[in-house]
Order: sequence, then C-alpha cells, then structure tokens
Amino acid sequence: MKKNNIILIGFMGVGKGTIARGLVKNSSMFAIDTDDLIESMENRTIKKIFATEGEPYFRDLEKKTAVWLENNVSNTIISTGGGFYKQENINNIGKIVYLKSSFQGILDRINACPNADKKLKKRPLLQNLDEAIKLYDSRVSDYEKVSNIIIDVEKKPLEDIVEEILGQI
Repeated sequence: MKKNNIILIGFMGVGKGTIARGLVKNSSMFAIDTDDLIESMENRTIKKIFATEGEPYFRDLEKKTAVWLENNVSNTIISTGGGFYKQENINNIGKIVYLKSSFQGILDRINACPNADKKLKKRPLLQNLDEAIKLYDSRVSDYEKVSNIIIDVEKKPLEDIVEEILGQI
C-alpha cells in the first residue's frame, strides 16, 4: 500500500530541502531529509562518507534508509539526495514529485545563495562540473520515469512551487 508521504526527488542543489520546508509551513505534514538521516546514522557528513568509504557504501546507506522510511514513516515530506530515486521501494514510500530544472538553473540557484561556497563544497559530486553535467544528463529521464508529478522549479518563487505541489497532491 502506498503511503501518504511526499517524496521530493531531483538533482543535487535543485532545492529539495528548501521546498520541503516551504511545504511544511503550508501543510499539516512534517519533513525529513534522507541525507540528514544518513549523516545522523553515521555521525559524519556525506562528504566524509564519500571520501572515506566511497559512493557504493553511501548507496547502501540510502537503501537502508529507504527500507526504514517504508516501514516507519507516514504523512511526511521526504527530501532526498540526488540519487535516492534509484531505490527499488521508492514507490512504496509515497508520491514522488520530481523538481525539474536545467543544470545551469541549479548552478544559478546555488550561486544566488549567501553561503554558495559552503553549499557547493558539501556536494562531492558537484566538485567537477564536467562530470556533474554528465551525471545530470544521465539522470533527467530517470527522474521523469519514476515520478508521479513533475514540477518545473526553475526561476520560480518558493511560494508558487509549494502551491503547485499542494495543488497536484
């Protein structure tokens, strides 16, 4: 049975966490972030997990998190890491909302933040822009395939995005 969660997917830096917080303010739901859960579980940052254990180890942690979400979480907005959409049980966790933006739109969004350097540094896969663009290009069609709802977030104010998501849910 599909749960009443809202799962926000999309490329790193698209605004999943920000949009989750906006949804919380305008609904009766709570929000959790899969990367925050993993960092708490491991007691270290995603960047350190990637540096010391590598991406396969991190993806295994995402899988454990997905199973936990399916078994324990309901009526919650779940913001996810950029690769979380690959979890086999994602459809059992809730309704999947793909936050769509161009790669340049994502970079522009991050660079417009007062703490842009910090935001870029905490994303290990954005350190090499050529590789990041390849990764982005490889994921776009998969994001679209797995999602129940697609929301174009590029150059839109947070309030409009939140309203559009709640209107479609």
